[in-house]
Amino acid sequence: MATLSPQGLYGSAIKAVIPQGWLDASELRQIPDHQELFLSPTTLSNLIYEINERVSPETALSALQSTPTTNRDTLEILGPNPDSTTETIDKAAVLYHLNDIRDGNDDILRIVAPPQQVTLQKLPSARAYKGIAQITSPSPTARSGGAPTSVGGAAAGSSADGALTSSVSVHYFLVRLEEQETDFLVFFNVPQKEFDERGDPSGLAAEEELAAAVVDGLVGGLEIVDWGLFGA
Repeated sequence: MATLSPQGLYGSAIKAVIPQGWLDASELRQIPDHQELFLSPTTLSNLIYEINERVSPETALSALQSTPTTNRDTLEILGPNPDSTTETIDKAAVLYHLNDIRDGNDDILRIVAPPQQVTLQKLPSARAYKGIAQITSPSPTARSGGAPTSVGGAAAGSSADGALTSSVSVHYFLVRLEEQETDFLVFFNVPQKEFDERGDPSGLAAEEELAAAVVDGLVGGLEIVDWGLFGA
């Protein structure tokens, strides 16, 4: 069973969780002010917390027309007859944020688990969604003039999904703070290369379980202590 540790974010303005023993990347290198990044000490996995400007309904819905995901993915997210309900807009915002972390048009986004609305125990009035996606990218040698793939602005460590591709499993969590005009995002990224290379499917499964445990831990324990973090 995964062991999680409480973790203060943004000067302890937010109470969250991280896997026990994970490293705060800000102690190793500079991290953008809107982001908190934690690294596994034993694998290439990482956990990213981000504070972003809330995606407007118009922008969220426009993502449905511009996203490179398949029609099936869109149907899995929104259903066969989407309309402009609050939930539809929120799920479209999820798609927008996932599309935003792709590294150029070469990356392929696949929805593994569509956004599922969840109730936060300590923020019951906030709308929140969790799910799983997979981003498949050309390997650095296949991407002309490119650099190693990254997810959410943090190096993810590409994983071999084929001869010229790499895959990262993204466990995502979105909290929509409407009054604060903020989207609070969490990405737990699991690159598959190290597990594939050593033939360790059980290790990969354990890492995926850890990612799911972190998201579930946030559903039960995420708390905003200082709302002033989001400005006036």
